[in-house]
Amino acid sequence: MNTARQNFKIQKNIAIISVALFIIKIFAWFLTHSVAILTDALESIVNVIAGFIGLYSLYVSGKPKDVDHPYGHGKVEFISAAIEGVLIAVAGLLIIRESIINLSKPHEIHQLDFGIVLIVFTAFINLLAGRYCVKTGNKNNSLALIAGGKHLLADTYTTLGIGVGLLLIYFTKIVWLDSVVAIIFAIIILYTAYKIVRSSIAGIMDEADMVLLKKMVDTLNNNRSENWIDLHNLRIIKYGSMLHLDCHLTVPWYFNVHEAHNEIDQLSGLVREYFGDSVELFVHSDGCLDFSCSICDKQNCNQRKFPFQQKISWTMENISSNKKHKIYVK
Repeated sequence: MNTARQNFKIQKNIAIISVALFIIKIFAWFLTHSVAILTDALESIVNVIAGFIGLYSLYVSGKPKDVDHPYGHGKVEFISAAIEGVLIAVAGLLIIRESIINLSKPHEIHQLDFGIVLIVFTAFINLLAGRYCVKTGNKNNSLALIAGGKHLLADTYTTLGIGVGLLLIYFTKIVWLDSVVAIIFAIIILYTAYKIVRSSIAGIMDEADMVLLKKMVDTLNNNRSENWIDLHNLRIIKYGSMLHLDCHLTVPWYFNVHEAHNEIDQLSGLVREYFGDSVELFVHSDGCLDFSCSICDKQNCNQRKFPFQQKISWTMENISSNKKHKIYVK
């Protein structure tokens, strides 16, 4: 099963689960009349909406490239994540509003013990689903799955926190704690929303993923071929579950087209070995120049003009620069 189909199948199951858990939470609120449980149920409405938005985005992002979308449809996942983040923020604000109202006019709570059991059960299901979503999303480079998984995990922690608060109410009989607990976890929800929206905007704006770039640079440094004299102008762009990488690779100037292409194939194979098949590479080959000799440690080179002086280690800074590396003489 390819990554797009796997992502879509997981998101479909998440959407179904979110509907079932929403029904359970509404039933728990109907039994208890707890504003904390009501706010948790309101947050679950967002889960349901976000689940289906994520499902649609993964359906679109899984479509093959076409004339109108030569890089594929993966950018829609960033839009989906942004919408989900906004919805999470709205839920957090609604929770705070309802909690403040309840502080002035507390509701009587009923069958709290049964309500606690129900919401703890929903938290356990959300925990399992959220962890699986984030793990698979990181593996398949799917922001939609990662955002959905983080949303489920945030819902888990919120529900567990509410459960703890309800236990305090159950034993202390202090009803206003119901609203205080809801406000505390609404603030956590708002912070989660901020992080999701921030990451989605970064993807839409093609902001550099420094963690991914560092991992890529380390991989290339640790598996460097002696014919890879220099590497520069490296850029990584995310399109949903796809990674597009382009760079300039400097090889010996006397290599014919087939030999240069063989080096590009080795570079492509190395990247796919460590980053999977969801990577599309565009590598431009350059021939070395006279000043390249000082940084080239290739053995038995009959065309060497100057002695080797120092091997330049690739870093996130110099590998992104759009110029060939050289040793500058002071």
